[in-house]
Amino acid sequence: MGAGDGIGRTAAPRGLVDLRGHERGPEVLAYPAGAVVVVSGLPGSGKSTLLRRWSGAGRVVDPRDVHVACESVMPDFLPYAVYRPWARARHFRRLRAGVRAGGPLLVHDCGSRAWMRRWLSRTAGRRGRELHLVLLDVGPAEALAGQRARGRRTRSQVFTRHHRGLSRLLSALPAPGTTPHEGRPVPPAVAEAASVVLLDRATREHVRTVTFGR
Repeated sequence: MGAGDGIGRTAAPRGLVDLRGHERGPEVLAYPAGAVVVVSGLPGSGKSTLLRRWSGAGRVVDPRDVHVACESVMPDFLPYAVYRPWARARHFRRLRAGVRAGGPLLVHDCGSRAWMRRWLSRTAGRRGRELHLVLLDVGPAEALAGQRARGRRTRSQVFTRHHRGLSRLLSALPAPGTTPHEGRPVPPAVAEAASVVLLDRATREHVRTVTFGR
């Protein structure tokens, strides 16, 4: 299969869908009604850009929104580390409320925390909803360049922690170009997801929107 061959305009992901190394990706990712779609990758890899592009399709839960909201009511001299537990608790409440509310849900997540995916999968599953994962395989150099472009830097120790966790996840998945781009079951490392779509820098730019069926 040549790069880009066999990839249509719309893809309905099931199992492992590896689009890394292709010239083009699908323009539309079509998910079941009520699906919870988690977009993961390093800080600066393009998660927020994708979610802004897709936000018309469903509710978006982004921890950055909670961070900014908490920051706006805290004294300037107080470091974020002091009130991080409160911000995280608020983020979890928003996630739980989003799952319980029904309807399509898009979640911004670093992807380095397996327990977070398992919790989301269990919470969504109790309501008859599927968890799907979109994973941006963008290296640290490009992610750091993305941070510089947006004018917002993640602390080095936080970035290193996310990179370490995401690297563990990627190492448990097939290497780019070693499997057909679709039709494979999800690996045990992400068994909680009904599908895993792997995007690189090129294919990330081609997915214009997501849809949620009836």
